[in-house]
Amino acid sequence: MNAVAAWLDRVDPGTHRRIKGLRLVTAYGIAAMLGTMPDIAAGLPNGAALPSLASGFALWGSVSEARATRAESSRDLLLLAAAAALGAAAFILLALSLRQLGHALPEAVLASGAFCVGYLRRFGVTGTGIGSQIYIGQLLAYSAGLGPSDLPTVAVAGVLAAIASIVPRVLSGPAEQPPPAAPQLPVRTGWIGSELAMGVQAAAAALAIVALNATVGLIESAWAITACTYVVAGSAAGTIDRVRRRIIGTLIGVPIALAFLPLAGAVPLVAWTAAALAMIVYAMALPERYDIACGAYAFTLIVTLAASGEHSVAVLAARGWETLLGGLVGLVAATLLFPLRPPGR
Repeated sequence: MNAVAAWLDRVDPGTHRRIKGLRLVTAYGIAAMLGTMPDIAAGLPNGAALPSLASGFALWGSVSEARATRAESSRDLLLLAAAAALGAAAFILLALSLRQLGHALPEAVLASGAFCVGYLRRFGVTGTGIGSQIYIGQLLAYSAGLGPSDLPTVAVAGVLAAIASIVPRVLSGPAEQPPPAAPQLPVRTGWIGSELAMGVQAAAAALAIVALNATVGLIESAWAITACTYVVAGSAAGTIDRVRRRIIGTLIGVPIALAFLPLAGAVPLVAWTAAALAMIVYAMALPERYDIACGAYAFTLIVTLAASGEHSVAVLAARGWETLLGGLVGLVAATLLFPLRPPGR
């Protein structure tokens, strides 16, 4: 215990990130609980999808929020929940016409969300979060197989996510302080802006994976698309570093989670507790140790999938190799399409 406490103090000396990690888990739990209440889900055409949508919106909105005051945080969390609902609704509407043309084509809509992740960084912390939430909304809608009749469920999920994420942030108050923003080094991009270049890189990588899925088939292509979307950084060197860290973290987190599966299947409470602790580690490590954060999230995803009834080792292991694939595709896109380099290089 002393060694664990020493590690926590070294990684998070002010306890701010631990508090944020607890807030993520709390927001997820509140949203999931609200989504299961019969009085709220009653009358919705797909009430069964409400808990996962609301909890996903709340969790990742809380991850993206990075303001110092309750008022600013509450405002951003409201916008982030709305952005996730907007992303889900956009996926439903855009994928409707593509669904008849091929099994892999609806996921091409995810390329628009991937573009938003990169391009909206030009609008600062809030814009960065909104871009990420648009993609998260699309991803959750795609994974749940939502259709036009599910739009009311998406709207209610957005409301629940806003409530579930704002309440813990108001209660955490001044005990939580976001890390200082990393300095932005100037980059040379040629004739387009750096954020536009990042958006194009992420979207192109996503479309490449969609094409690969349509050609040979992937077990969970959305995981590869997510990986290529989030490894694109503000410079080619930064992308290389993020790819390396994501691959290392995932290749460590996935085997640990697979070894943990027998216990997770036997005692679901232990699985969900371990997942919650891993998300706290994720929040603590994300600003400076992207590799540890990716490993913690990979562990969480595998364990929660297993606790939810997914026991195929092939599907769970695909989290590792498809993340590797997505990272490499993202690296190729960042290297070949409008590469971002410091001035003079």
